[in-house]
Order: sequence, then C-alpha cells, then structure tokens
Amino acid sequence: MSGYYGEVQVLFGVSFNVDEGKIVSIVGSNAAGKTTIIKTISGMNPVASGRIEFMGQNITNLPPSRIVELGIVQIPEGRNLFPGMTVQENLEMGAFTRSAGRQMKASLERVLSLFPILFERKGQMAGTLSGGEQQMLAIGRGLMSLPKLLMFDEPSLGLAPILVQKMFEIVKEINQEGTTVLMVEQNVFHALSLSAKGYILENGRIVFEGPGAGLLKNDKVRQAYLGI
Repeated sequence: MSGYYGEVQVLFGVSFNVDEGKIVSIVGSNAAGKTTIIKTISGMNPVASGRIEFMGQNITNLPPSRIVELGIVQIPEGRNLFPGMTVQENLEMGAFTRSAGRQMKASLERVLSLFPILFERKGQMAGTLSGGEQQMLAIGRGLMSLPKLLMFDEPSLGLAPILVQKMFEIVKEINQEGTTVLMVEQNVFHALSLSAKGYILENGRIVFEGPGAGLLKNDKVRQAYLGI
C-alpha cells in the first residue's frame, strides 16, 4: 500500500503480512513511516493505492469504528487517555462496541488481573498516573475492545529504561494468551527479539524482512540499527 501524512507521501508500496497468533514488528528510525502504517490500517489515514486485507476481508478505507468492530485495535503513541476520568472509566471506554460491551465485566476482570497496579489505581484519575502506569492503562483499554489484532505504536516510547523490558514482557504475555500483535517500534533489538517476523522500514519502504532472530544476525541491520 501507499499512503500520505497530510499532503506528503510517506509510504511507497509497503507490503507485509501478520500471521494469526504471531508477533510481527515493523522497526525503523523516527519518521520512517511506522506510525502512518498503523493509522492507515486503523482507517485514520486513507490508502492512496493498494489494499488492506484482514482475515480474508478487504478493509481498505473502512471507517475506524468499523475497523475496531472487526477486531483491529490500536494502542496509540502518546496513549491518548482521558486524563480527567478514572482508571476504571478509561477502561470501560474501551468496551464501546456492542460485542465488547456485553463482555465488559469479564474483560475488566482480565485486564485488572493482568495489571494489578491498575486495580489499585482504578479510582484514581488517569492523568495522575506515572508514564508506565499510563501505558498499561492504554493497553488495558485496548484489550477491553476484545481485539483479534492488537497494534502497538511505539510501546516503549518515553518509558524509563527499567520499564522498557517490562513493557515487552507484557506484549509477549498478551500474545501468548491468543492475541495477534503488530508492533511498530524504534527499539530494534527488543522488538525483533520478541517477533516471529520483522520488517525494516526506511523512508516509507520495506528494505529488509525475515524472522526477527534472523534480522538481528544480519550484518547490515546490526551495523545500521544496533551500532554493532
């Protein structure tokens, strides 16, 4: 697919697959076009050319609400929480589709079990949480929508180094529970270490692809992105 950020084209014939039940990462430097990919899949940016398919269905340029109903949920960069609402209220906002609403109680129990700190903070205003806690809340809100495909946009961005490893462990646990994961991330080592398959994005084009572990052994990738 090709796509734009505003009036500027930033994606040029990008093509990739996310196998069901796997973690797939698209990694690259800042301004490579990673976030535009996520927003285009989510229906927030139009597809200029090409198509997007999900579980055999053409979803190209469907409205974002319909994308979520089909089971594709985005954890946005910057979290986009409702700071003046409580933790629990933010979580409940994630269950806005009809199917998710019917299972809100069970979903809430699952999320609070996955993130015990959110259980402790459930009556606290979201805007008063730490950065790591806000990221957990953003992920929890996404899980409340019952995603089949959960897309992470820079999940480690802005986190203290001690929390980065914890965040990737959470992504792994969510995947092991059965949710397919697509992750765009600047932290090349952590993302590829976790991924069944990875894609390297440069200037809006895929320049390398392969198993995550294999890409970490690629001399060009190691030199360009890992400083090795």
